[in-house]
Amino acid sequence: MSDPDVPDTPEPPAEPDSVEPAALAEALAAGEPVRLLDVRDRDEVDQWRIEGPGVAFTQVPYAKFMAAQVRDEVGDLAAEVGGEGPVTVVCGRGEASDYVAGVLTAAGVEARNLAGGMDAWGRVHLSRVVREEPTVVQYERPATGCLSYAVLDGGEALLVDPLLAGVDAYRKDLAERGAELAAVFDTHLHADHLSGLREVTPGGGDAGPAGSASDPPRRLLPAGIDRREVTYGGEVLGDGETVDVGEAAVEAVALPGHTTEMTGLVVGDVLLAGDSLFLDSVARPDLQEGVDPRDQAEQLYETLHERLPAAGEDPLVAPGHRRPETELVEGTYTARLSALRERVEALGLDRAAFVEHVLTDAPRPANVERILAINRGAETLGSGGDSEGAGDASGEDAGDSEAWVELELGPNNCAV
Repeated sequence: MSDPDVPDTPEPPAEPDSVEPAALAEALAAGEPVRLLDVRDRDEVDQWRIEGPGVAFTQVPYAKFMAAQVRDEVGDLAAEVGGEGPVTVVCGRGEASDYVAGVLTAAGVEARNLAGGMDAWGRVHLSRVVREEPTVVQYERPATGCLSYAVLDGGEALLVDPLLAGVDAYRKDLAERGAELAAVFDTHLHADHLSGLREVTPGGGDAGPAGSASDPPRRLLPAGIDRREVTYGGEVLGDGETVDVGEAAVEAVALPGHTTEMTGLVVGDVLLAGDSLFLDSVARPDLQEGVDPRDQAEQLYETLHERLPAAGEDPLVAPGHRRPETELVEGTYTARLSALRERVEALGLDRAAFVEHVLTDAPRPANVERILAINRGAETLGSGGDSEGAGDASGEDAGDSEAWVELELGPNNCAV
């Protein structure tokens, strides 16, 4: 099979080494330098690329390497690749990049191919343990910076903010940890990625608390979600209410501002903060339709200065996203609230200055209207237009990776 934009990709003149996307993601998270050559066209690169503090990035289209090979100018073209060390070559599906890596290898340049290309990169999910007893696992999708979580105790698991793209990875990880999925919770209606909530809770909207191994996981929704016009059901989890996971009680805390229904979860000294506070920024208040962004900004200020302290004495904040430049803190993307008050500029502003700061004119997430419609259940992943009451983005549509990858292209823009 050839790359769709590169018909009949020939066999490379030399067999290059390859690197698996998960291994590349771990190297980037560890701060290792990576010399990256992207051979896709500029418009594709501008939509979505691999980023990180250690990335030395160069874009040279595949066609240029084809021409350079004919003219015996591969060495000259290779000299244009920035950075030092082996060159990691990237394309859409890993085929054109395999050829270019082979061309470079034949020319004496140390090069390797990113196996599966950007398509495989978009599927990578890494897991890291935030705390034990009860166990809190952080799942990272490096391609988008989205962070999801699982709370595990007594052989049961609560999954928080699952991505549709990560459903298989979550199931595999929980099985390896010997945990059965008991409940799933979305902290809010997501605007930047497709939620996996309904995919992992088939029938969960009508089910009560799990009573046997055959019961579907409980589908938990934040209080206030009804105003977002969702078309599916679930159990509402309101401020101060708890959900049991094994012997652990997980408490909900309302954190409005990013959206009206935004709700975090407190697990021991850990606050699963959703999209309210990040490690280097705060949420933007202008992505919810039908509400005044200025009112939301005022609400967000109160959340960050009045509601967060109520979540516990200096909680460990576990956010819903991280930026490409965000670095791991002692092995996870988490930090104490006290540290964030020193680190995040917006938290030091007074109310008026804070409101003006977060009323951003930054670009909205890619395909935000369509993603919101699918996450509400008003459309399905495979539908091109409105299909009110269409139900889940699951089944046949959930496997359509090209569809969700295209929808979720671009940087995360839920923070300011």
